Amino acid sequence: MALGSPRSGILRLVLRRALAVSAAGLAGELGLAFVLAPLAASFLFGVEARDPAIFAAAGLVLASAALLASLHPAARAARVDPVEAIRSE
Repeated sequence: MALGSPRSGILRLVLRRALAVSAAGLAGELGLAFVLAPLAASFLFGVEARDPAIFAAAGLVLASAALLASLHPAARAARVDPVEAIRSE
């Protein structure tokens, strides 16, 4: 912000970084879940172990949770006073 970036740019930067980390974790988790799904098949009733709708729903829920968890820190970063940011450096 001290170099002229608008608040929306800071918000977008923080959210983009947080969601990139979340996407990497989500891809790894869904890949591992797909591989290990047959182990959980005996616990599932009325649903296939590798049901694409379930994987999509789980991914959507986890991505939404990551977005909601990232909004507060992003908003705090966007509210930082530029003078205070320079002074703390």
